Formats: sequence, C-alpha cells, structure tokens
Amino acid sequence: MNNFRTLTLAIELHQKCRKLKAPVYLKDQLNRASSSVALNLGEGRGKRTIKDQGRFFFNAFGSLKETQVILKLVDDCPSSTIKLADITGAHLYRLLQSMGLL
Repeated sequence: MNNFRTLTLAIELHQKCRKLKAPVYLKDQLNRASSSVALNLGEGRGKRTIKDQGRFFFNAFGSLKETQVILKLVDDCPSSTIKLADITGAHLYRLLQSMGLL
C-alpha cells in the first residue's frame, strides 16, 4: 500500500477531521465517516477481485460524500479541509473509473 495515493489522502483527511471543533453529534459522525473512507480503501486494496475491491471502494466513496456534507455543516471549517476532501473524492472517483466501475 506504499503507493496508494488515495489511501494516503484519506488518512490525511481523517487526521484533519479529528482536529476540527464541531458539535458532539456532528463530531462523532464526522470521525466515523472519515475513518470509514480510509478503512474501506485499505480493506478493499487487500481483496483479490475487482468486484470485491469495487464493493469496498464504493463504500469508501459513500463515506467520503458523507464526510463532505458534514464538513459543510461544521461552522468555521477550514477551506483547506474541504479542499482535501474534494481532492480525495476526485482520486477515489478516478480509481473507480479506472477499474471500469463507473
């Protein structure tokens, strides 16, 4: 996984999300959603077939979309965090596209 840029971005995004100040109900959901992006990418990378990988990568994409919405709900969310989420999403989209899943 040393050369899996999408996973690296997802981990960086989760680390930034963990540091944000947000209401408890959003903070908990943000932590779970952003960690789910990285965890699903990591688990999917270990699967043998495109079909199995795709299932996990699609789950990661859904969690990324959830993360992006939560970031928009958080007051004073740094634009750099929103931009990182957008970049991570673009990488994940291209990954799914390159696998012929989109």
